[in-house]
Amino acid sequence: MKKSKLIALFVLLCVFGTHTHARKAKRVVLIALDGISVEGFQKAQTPCLDALLAQGARSLDTRVVMPSVTLPNWTSHLTGSGPEQHGVFNNDWLLNKSVYPLTEKDAKGYYPSVFKVLKEQLPTIKTAFYYNWINLFYPYNEAYFDEVSYLEKDAYVPNYDKAFQFLSDHRKQPTLVFLYSVHTDHAGHNHTWMSPPYIRSIEEADAEIGKFIEKMKKDDLYKDTHFLFLSDHGGINYGHGGTTVNEMIVPWGIVGPGIKKGLTIEEPNNTVNTASIILHLFGAKQPLSWTGEVIRSIFK
Repeated sequence: MKKSKLIALFVLLCVFGTHTHARKAKRVVLIALDGISVEGFQKAQTPCLDALLAQGARSLDTRVVMPSVTLPNWTSHLTGSGPEQHGVFNNDWLLNKSVYPLTEKDAKGYYPSVFKVLKEQLPTIKTAFYYNWINLFYPYNEAYFDEVSYLEKDAYVPNYDKAFQFLSDHRKQPTLVFLYSVHTDHAGHNHTWMSPPYIRSIEEADAEIGKFIEKMKKDDLYKDTHFLFLSDHGGINYGHGGTTVNEMIVPWGIVGPGIKKGLTIEEPNNTVNTASIILHLFGAKQPLSWTGEVIRSIFK
């Protein structure tokens, strides 16, 4: 091969990278269930999630950030950083009461989320945030979302319907959807982790996830969608926040174009990696303030 061709090939590799699939992501759906311990996930009958995750890569050894409570960890999932960077140390965090100096902030004082980064680098992307725990949205600047839907009293099924409609309406545009429910966590707090009501709450969510996936398939949205299954912490007895295995280790999975099928992830994984992987799927550049990493072994 001539020297000029070798130089041209080197330039192409530098510009586009060796993982060309990262430029092809059309949509990413984050299926987020609160408070799912590995033990609970394994005990519950989850045929829909099992079938989905069998088509991709799965970890049963993903670590959460400390403290093992809800808001710090979901913020870490969606900002590619731990509390030391994003400043969310507890469930009561509010922007106007935060005194911790963030490593980076936008014009309104928020730490840069995956939604902000994608909106700035991919202006055509559509973003949505569906949730049923009011505090969950507090760390994010609403300017970077096209749709936000909050449901009271642990309701979550209507948000699955809204998320599907959003994905269908924007099928020709890159799309990122965060689809969350807290009812699984509340079942643990009310009845203890691993209790029959807690296990049943996971199984009920699995059934709704199955219906959502089937609608995606019928509407020809499934094949070119990346799905991530996420949780923020486990639990023990009536709570969480400590450092036991059942609190600090959660399941994590990813499915979609370019992802290896049937892979058990061996590398160390953490909630801070989620946003980094999402950016990689869309071919976006990660902020220097983030600490998350891309798990390269999950890609074909």
